[in-house]
Amino acid sequence: MPTNFTVVPVEAPEGNTDGGEGEAEAERGEEEGPGCERCNRWQPRRESGVGDGIPRESSPFINNASMEGENIYEGKNMALFEEEMDSNPMVSSLLNKLANYTNVTQGVVEHEEDDDSKRKEIKAPRMGTFIGVYLPCLQNILGVILFLRLTWIVGTAGVLESFIIVFICCSGTMLTAISMSAIATNGVVPAGGSYYMISRSLGPEFGGAVGLCFYLGTTFAGAMYILGTIEILLKYIATNAAIFTGGEEATLNNMRVYGTCILALMAIVVFVGVKYVNKLALVFLACVILSIIAIYAGVIKTAFDPPDFRICLLGNRTLLSGDHICAKYVIENNVTETTLLWKKFCSDDPSLNATCDEYFRLNNVTEIQGIPGVASGVLFDNLWSVYREKGVIIEKQDMPSVPVPSLEEVKEKSDAYVYTDIMTYFTMLVGIYFPSVTGIMAGSNRSGDLRDAQKSIPTGTILAISTTSFIYLSCIILFGACIEGVVLRDKFGEAVNGNLVIGTLAWPSPWVIVIGSFFSTCGAGLQSLTGAPRLLQAIARDGIVPFLHVFGHGKANGEPTWALLLTALICEIGILIASLDSVAPILSMFFLMCYLFVNLACAVQTLLRTPNWRPRFKYYHWTLSFLGMSLCLALMFICSWYYALVAMLIAGCIYKYIEYRGAEKEWGDGIRGLSLNAARYALLRVEHGPPHTKNWRPQVLVLLNLDSEQLVKHPRLLSFTSQLKAGKGLTIVGSVLPGIYLDKYTEAQMAEENIRSLMGVEKTKGFCQIVVSSSLRDGISHLIQSAGLGGMKHNTVLMAWPQSWKQTDNHFSWKNFVDTVRETTAAHQALLVAKNIDLFPMNQERFTEGNIDVWWIVHDGGMLMLLPFLLRQHKVWRKCKMRIFTVAQMDDNSIQMKKDLQMFLYHLRLNAEVEVVEMFENDISAFTYEKTLVMEQRSQMLKQMQLSKNEREREAQLIHDRNTASHSTGMVKSHTAITTPEKVQMTWTKEKLISEKHKNKETSMMNYKDIFNMKPEWGNLNQSNVRRMHTAVKLNGVVLNKSQNAQLVLLNMPGPPKNRQGDENYMEFLEVLTEGLNRVLLVRGGGREVITIYS
Repeated sequence: MPTNFTVVPVEAPEGNTDGGEGEAEAERGEEEGPGCERCNRWQPRRESGVGDGIPRESSPFINNASMEGENIYEGKNMALFEEEMDSNPMVSSLLNKLANYTNVTQGVVEHEEDDDSKRKEIKAPRMGTFIGVYLPCLQNILGVILFLRLTWIVGTAGVLESFIIVFICCSGTMLTAISMSAIATNGVVPAGGSYYMISRSLGPEFGGAVGLCFYLGTTFAGAMYILGTIEILLKYIATNAAIFTGGEEATLNNMRVYGTCILALMAIVVFVGVKYVNKLALVFLACVILSIIAIYAGVIKTAFDPPDFRICLLGNRTLLSGDHICAKYVIENNVTETTLLWKKFCSDDPSLNATCDEYFRLNNVTEIQGIPGVASGVLFDNLWSVYREKGVIIEKQDMPSVPVPSLEEVKEKSDAYVYTDIMTYFTMLVGIYFPSVTGIMAGSNRSGDLRDAQKSIPTGTILAISTTSFIYLSCIILFGACIEGVVLRDKFGEAVNGNLVIGTLAWPSPWVIVIGSFFSTCGAGLQSLTGAPRLLQAIARDGIVPFLHVFGHGKANGEPTWALLLTALICEIGILIASLDSVAPILSMFFLMCYLFVNLACAVQTLLRTPNWRPRFKYYHWTLSFLGMSLCLALMFICSWYYALVAMLIAGCIYKYIEYRGAEKEWGDGIRGLSLNAARYALLRVEHGPPHTKNWRPQVLVLLNLDSEQLVKHPRLLSFTSQLKAGKGLTIVGSVLPGIYLDKYTEAQMAEENIRSLMGVEKTKGFCQIVVSSSLRDGISHLIQSAGLGGMKHNTVLMAWPQSWKQTDNHFSWKNFVDTVRETTAAHQALLVAKNIDLFPMNQERFTEGNIDVWWIVHDGGMLMLLPFLLRQHKVWRKCKMRIFTVAQMDDNSIQMKKDLQMFLYHLRLNAEVEVVEMFENDISAFTYEKTLVMEQRSQMLKQMQLSKNEREREAQLIHDRNTASHSTGMVKSHTAITTPEKVQMTWTKEKLISEKHKNKETSMMNYKDIFNMKPEWGNLNQSNVRRMHTAVKLNGVVLNKSQNAQLVLLNMPGPPKNRQGDENYMEFLEVLTEGLNRVLLVRGGGREVITIYS
């Protein structure tokens, strides 16, 4: 018997035009998938604006809606296949659809319509590799760090370490680009770019977490570009525009005020007219390219005509540039006159006898060329790093100077020197530099606008990274070869008249770089504010993060208004930080995490070798992806270990939130494939032999009974399952539908949905399995035999007691129940039968007091001991105490039994009260005989008489009335006989034992004669049934006396008789045994030890 059942489509006959056609359509809806419109009428629409966020494509593969009106199988040539053509099109039709297939543009469209509405036909995209991928990547990669920080990084880290920094970062992005190219060429990549690739490769949890990290990175990138724009504006263009004047805090406040204003202006531009941003993109790109050309032209010019930028040094210390002469004094007309520089160091006293700064007095003022040129050999001076603390004077390394014993006076004259503004070290520079190599996703984000995305994305992206890597690496060498070290370390060009340092090298004018970099950073900021809201909108429309749902909406034309507002607010946080050097490491973390998961996605897909993994880009390998992933992770901790931990914590929280609250999505992701591989590996490992006793736990098969509407009759059975299992181990919830599978597949599907829904409500973690069988009996047998897979099979069956077993028209009759008991025994599986299941507590209830009573009559492998312990782990039963009762016979020493049981529980590490109940043999009561007589009479009547349903009901009522009358009469006569066994005596003496035996022997014959004189027919009863009924009545009396008020009673379940003729009597015995108890769990062991005293 197979363990999994799949509903397959069954076509209705041609002549059926009423319900059959609708059913056939509904069946096809299961098969056809998201490309079909007809199935959307039959399936619930879960994707109204949220969904999976993917635009509805006109799929050419299966059942396109446009084929509805076409008779695609005219003629008789293919009549044999005509019934299949609705779901499986002809090859010719498929090829025709493929030839005409075009994907809609996912770029920024001014009049974008809703996801679920039918998109307008547009012309096929015509963008090639150069325009569509290469130039956008070039524009996104080259930017603010190149113009504002690269010279400073070279001067601080030295040419060699700067080369290492750039090489590591560019290697990481190149390896990521290789992985991205493999993913991007493994099918069409719609809007969302990297987010789409990661989420569809690693699943919604990873996709949502990394997508939001990528969104935050893009948003903080916008803040960084705006801060770069303000820095260029206030430092190099409009130096007098500062609102606040003074020290470092005033500079930060200026950045905050101007940054907020420009952010608001850019947000308004994006809100009002995105198309203007896209049209200006070419202008911004031209600024970047012209600036790069100006740098290389300036380098070439320095070889024969270096620019004249002189640097003034006092000893080896760099002085601020100004309108003063770089000398202590000058001689004019044979008169020595002091300079402004003299006054700075001599307390504004122009006389030659003035008291001056000690260092000024001991050292000479010299003037050197700031840009000595590429042929000057300054490269060798700039090879090594010069890391400094914050507030240290920038010094020329090879310049001699006379030191002074104290620096106190120097600190007082701080306005004369150029100081470092932050402490520098290698890892910090990596964090500042890394944002300059981001932007490699620009091509994949525009995949819908490309003529051939699967060719253009790898070629364009890798070419762009190669080009920019060459530019960065060559610039490092050229900067080190052309510019003096003190100028390189002068971050804001204070020693070169406040010029942008990279601008001093450019040709024909520094203003080319200043203006170019200003427009470049403006454009990059605008594009970040354009792209980030659309990324957030894509995540929101996927519906995987519930609280982001509102950001999926926007203006009538689809512009993400609310997402833009949130982006602007987050961007403002970066603006308030006000330091480009502080913001850069933050966005480095988010981008690195995104790149890490792109590499992980490629590595997972490659190692799993899933059939759908067929990238057109062939130059990838899982080792490259793994290397890229490791490099990204290392870079995260190199940049800033605490930022890395915070970024991982944010991503982890988002992951767990999506896992807990997010929408269920099946995207065919690699993590699911990885889980399947891991599950297969684990199943193969646990296949060999049963688990050790220490690892045994109940792996439960829950047998549910359904009503006519396929709803669960006893939901509390699932509540009890979750309380018993607490999410651990295996739980299979099964049910049987009688009938033929081809006729019942709709009901089976409905039943499975209902059960899964109830499992979610009751927090029962497990699997659902519905079996359609010709009979209820066979279906249960199939479940017991075949549920589970390999080593993950159930070892325990949980079911509810059939309350209406006496009604012969009940589907779950006593015969099915007894056969289930026999089959679980034959399969060596434990059986739990919950009686009065509707009285069991729900998961929300809490017992504040009470007992769980265990009646240990026979040894069952320890199941009775283990079950209360497992139940008390759950909040419902946690405050209940465990009591264990065992029964001592006539020959048992009850005191020793109690000591042994207490020691056994001590070794089992279980806390429970122990009580030994003594039951001595006494006469069988008249009530017992009467119960046995009524039972056998009922059994005989039902076997001999073929009664109609109504007659059977009347007969059952008559027997019930007679039973009640006999019960009341018998209770009077046998009051002493019933109550006497309930007396509990804790000590048997030898004399007492002998006297009791003689007493019983003397009175037995007389009592039997007296009893048979009451009703002669009692003498004809089956004595085996009488003895069994006697045990049930006596034990029920004892249990009622001790455990009537217990919250739960666990009892050994007697086995069914070997002779099948007495099955109905077995049900009566169990009924009598548990009569009067509220909640009972009958337990039957599986024939093996399940609990051990050993560690």
